[in-house]
Amino acid sequence: MRAMWSGAVSFGLVSVPIKLYSATTNHDVRFHQVHGTDGGRIRYKRTCTVCGEVVEYADIVKGYETEDGELITLDESDLDSLPVASGHEIDVIEFVPADQIDPMLFDKAYYLEPETKAAKPYALLREALAETDRMAVVRFALRQRESLALLRVRDKVIVLQTMLWPDEVREPAFDILDQDVDLKPQELKMASSLVESMGADFDPADFHDEYRDAVLELIESKKEHGDARPAPVEAKKEDEGDSMTDLLSALQASVEAAKGKAGAKADPEPEPEPEKKPARKPAARRKKESSEEDKPATTRKRRTA
Repeated sequence: MRAMWSGAVSFGLVSVPIKLYSATTNHDVRFHQVHGTDGGRIRYKRTCTVCGEVVEYADIVKGYETEDGELITLDESDLDSLPVASGHEIDVIEFVPADQIDPMLFDKAYYLEPETKAAKPYALLREALAETDRMAVVRFALRQRESLALLRVRDKVIVLQTMLWPDEVREPAFDILDQDVDLKPQELKMASSLVESMGADFDPADFHDEYRDAVLELIESKKEHGDARPAPVEAKKEDEGDSMTDLLSALQASVEAAKGKAGAKADPEPEPEPEKKPARKPAARRKKESSEEDKPATTRKRRTA
C-alpha cells in the first residue's frame, strides 16, 4: 500500500508520528460506454443549456442556485479566499464510549501505521482504547478541508474512521412510523424465536459479491468463445480537443520555441560549406593581385630614383 498522508496523533502531551493508508477499495467491474458497431468510446461534450454552445473548462465556474431562484457564481479567486485547513496533526478532542457512536455517521476508513520510533506510544494508545472500550473523537485536515473522525481499534491496528457531519444525516420523515401498531404477545414471541433460530457469529469471509463474480464469469466466457476483438485506437482530430489538450500543445510548442531561440543565441548556425570555399579563393586572389601591384610600384620608385 502507498501512504496518502503523514502526520502525528496528538493527545495530551503525547505525539505519535503515523502514516495514513486507505483501508478499503472498490472492486466493482467498470464498464465504458462504446459504439456497438465499431467499439469506439462514447464522449460527451460540455454544452450550455442556454446558448447550446460547447463550453471549455476555462470558461466554467461554480454556480449555486438559491431557494428563491437566484444564481450565485464563484470563480477561482472567490474559492482562493476561502479558509483552507492545513497541518499534519490529528488532534484528539475527547474519548467517548464506543456504544455512543451511531454507525450511520461512519464514512471512510483509513489505517494508521506508526513510524519506527513511535511503535511504543502507538501500542499504548491502541491498548488504552481497547481496555476502556472507547473511541477517540479527532479533528484533522484532509485535502484542505477539516474533517471529523474517530480513532478505533481493529485487531492490532488503529483505524481512522472519518465521519459525516451531524447535519449530513437525514431525519426519517415517515408518518406511518408514528402510528400505533397492535403487536400480540404470540406474534412477538414467534418473531423472537425465528431470530434466535437464525442466530450466528458474523464472519465477513462467508460473504462475497455474487453479482461481480457472475459478471467476471460472463466476460471470461465471451473471451474463451472468441467474442472479443482488439480495442480500437481512437483517431486524434486536430480540430477537436478540450482545453487541457490545447494547453499541453501550447506548452509543448512554447518549450520547443524557447529551445530554438536559446540554441540560436548560444550556437549560431555556420554558413554552408559550398559558400565558404568560393569566399576564400577570391580573398587569395586579392592578396596575390595586391602583391603583384606592389612590385611595379617598387620598380617605378627605383626608376624614378
